[in-house]
Amino acid sequence: MVMGLYRRAFQVFTDSGGCFDITVAPLSRLWGFLSKSYVVPAHEQIQSTLERIGMEKIKEENGTLLLLPGMKLDWGAIAKGFAIDLASQSLIESGISRGFINAGGDLYCWGQNPDSQDWNIGIKHPRQSGFLGIISISELGAATTGDYQRYFIRDGIRYHHVFDPRTGYPADGKQSVTVCGPETLLCDALSTALFVSQQPVRIMEQYPDYGAIILDSEGNLSFLGKAFPFRAVE
Repeated sequence: MVMGLYRRAFQVFTDSGGCFDITVAPLSRLWGFLSKSYVVPAHEQIQSTLERIGMEKIKEENGTLLLLPGMKLDWGAIAKGFAIDLASQSLIESGISRGFINAGGDLYCWGQNPDSQDWNIGIKHPRQSGFLGIISISELGAATTGDYQRYFIRDGIRYHHVFDPRTGYPADGKQSVTVCGPETLLCDALSTALFVSQQPVRIMEQYPDYGAIILDSEGNLSFLGKAFPFRAVE
């Protein structure tokens, strides 16, 4: 199961040009997100840490993953979606005709809600209380990556936990990305990849069954890929 999940992660790593990368754990530690003792590292520290970042550095041998010394894996941007997929599949196979599984913002819903309609899913506004918008979906998963979930502010600058694995710094240009599609696993991974990427259209072209709702750093909303019913909240 671990190797299967790793290969799915590596596929998104490849498709996103390295924007999604499960080897970012040393960066999370360096910036203090694991200990919650936040710090802005020196540029030299970041460059040194980048030597241990990159899924291309991992080797497979006899069903085992071989990591360089100091490399650590962070499954947080794909494992939760995978778990939701397994749970929902199990319930559906058990004869549960409708349901909704939500694990910290990653979710899957199937069938119809108690009002015999598609499920209404609120997308949290990154800077205000309440919702940015509402999507209506069924037989689909959804996941959101944002700069508001784990962050700290130093000298007026927001530093968040979604790192660009190519630079070692928090990715910039976006406040949140929500992805909807058939597998919550891919929604989870793609929302991170799109948050990091400066060329999200290229990524979404490879996943035609998925759609993305992107709020950039200026507060502009855009939609990529497959369209799903969306209602903005004023």
